[in-house]
Amino acid sequence: MDLNADLGEGFGVWRLGDDEALLRLVTSANVACGFHAGDPMTMRRICEWATDRGVAIGAQVGYRDLSGFGRRRIEYDHDELRDEIIYQIAALDGFCRLQGARVRYVKPHGALYNTATTDMAQASAVTAAIADYDPTLPVLCLPGSALAACATAAGLRVVLEGYADRAYEPDGRLVPRNQPKAVITDVDVVAGRALRMATAGEVEARDGSIVSAPIESLCLHGDTPGAVELAQRIRDTLTAAGVELAPFERA
Repeated sequence: MDLNADLGEGFGVWRLGDDEALLRLVTSANVACGFHAGDPMTMRRICEWATDRGVAIGAQVGYRDLSGFGRRRIEYDHDELRDEIIYQIAALDGFCRLQGARVRYVKPHGALYNTATTDMAQASAVTAAIADYDPTLPVLCLPGSALAACATAAGLRVVLEGYADRAYEPDGRLVPRNQPKAVITDVDVVAGRALRMATAGEVEARDGSIVSAPIESLCLHGDTPGAVELAQRIRDTLTAAGVELAPFERA
């Protein structure tokens, strides 16, 4: 099982989360590429730390929305969104190459991620960007999403992920962050959900129903309160259960 986390989400002197601590716990790093968060020096620093620790580097691409942290939906022309995503992947890939590494996958962020879950137009723009830049790059997304369907149709590798610290709707979508109890912070509950997804391929929705979650990767949010403690508990819980932890995309 892969453990991924959103990293490098500060900007300038402003830092968000403990990137260095999380890089000791995760196996894949979704690195902000400067549009919703991040900046060149942050990208370079995260790429260096991740490479030193054997952590796979993924481009976390988002809307051009620094003030909203990429969590506000934006309507885009297909070609404009495609090219803005290519721009972000290429920027991060440049800093990877300085470390003798490369971008190993792509994951949308925030509102783009949620929109591409149900909107085929934006999902197709994300897919087109990856196919144009490097069709060997996997895309990380939710099971049953529009992005998964679109990427599969385009011949891209789809890696399905789950969220131990987010509430689910009965249809498999994530509960929007603006709704109560969308983010789960209880360490024991989060660890139990992570183990259930990793071993049984399922997760309990907020109405008590069971949602299929045949995942290869678990996402841990770096900006969740107590993120490092949550990541450590999940890692310890999975290891104790005999679950091997490794990047889904090996070097």
